[in-house]
Amino acid sequence: MMFRPHGVIPALVTPLDENGDLLEQALRDVLDFTINNGVHGIFVLGSSGEIYGLSDAQKQRVVEVTVEHVDSRVPIYAGASEITTRDCIKTARMVQAVGGVSALSVLTPYFMTPNQSELTEHFTNIAAATDLPILLYGNEGRTHMKIAVETAVTLSAIDNIIGIKDSSGDMSLMADYIRTTPDDFSVVAGRDTLIYAGLCHGAVGAIASTANIAPRLVSEIYNSYVAGDFARSLELQFALAPLRKALESATFPVVLKEGLRLAGVEAGYCLAPAHELSPALRANLATVIADIENIPGLVAQKA
Repeated sequence: MMFRPHGVIPALVTPLDENGDLLEQALRDVLDFTINNGVHGIFVLGSSGEIYGLSDAQKQRVVEVTVEHVDSRVPIYAGASEITTRDCIKTARMVQAVGGVSALSVLTPYFMTPNQSELTEHFTNIAAATDLPILLYGNEGRTHMKIAVETAVTLSAIDNIIGIKDSSGDMSLMADYIRTTPDDFSVVAGRDTLIYAGLCHGAVGAIASTANIAPRLVSEIYNSYVAGDFARSLELQFALAPLRKALESATFPVVLKEGLRLAGVEAGYCLAPAHELSPALRANLATVIADIENIPGLVAQKA
């Protein structure tokens, strides 16, 4: 049986020092913080992980450290999101060679805007080059490239294309993916503010960047929903909104690393030209995180 995603999976940051070198112990600390606070999987080498700026050697080392340190506690997802088909295949094969990863996530190309026929060929060729299960990944806000519903349906017939992460923010589009694809094709919410709505429509979970900072809160949106406590799930979804809004207050993914620092986990710096938050934005973020930590019945484990 092919792997099936479920639950809340943080799109993990990649801890880096001021020179852009990997902080391996910090990566282990972030892994422990999120896993110990109830996430259902780990996703490395995504856009939150600054895959676009990492060297091939750094990408491989992130996967190696993650697989070793997670030690089968939760499934691991890894990004193979490059600009060209050739480079996506290269990264996919590297991840497969390292071993221990449950699924790949492959973003639509960026900088170029292929048509839907070219996009179908792109994903088809990547799937043929690896034995790993693949999640398609659409994020129109960053790539200006949409995965049409008809394209998702066509690609769902390929054995190891198992689902799609939808970060469009378009609930109608997510619902159409769910409605038109086979039951064994998993739709995963990629917009943190739509986790509850996605679950209501039949999504299997969420890949959420805010789960770096508030893994217990985001995980409990899912846990409450599957337990049938829909009111609690919606309440927690609303409680997450200020943090998601704060992510947009500075250059991505600066807020994620600053938020982790405020939550007690040192995650280093972002690649230039991204910089740290201004004092005013940092103070607002600290207030948001403190409010989350004070939610009744939501006890997060410190790092």
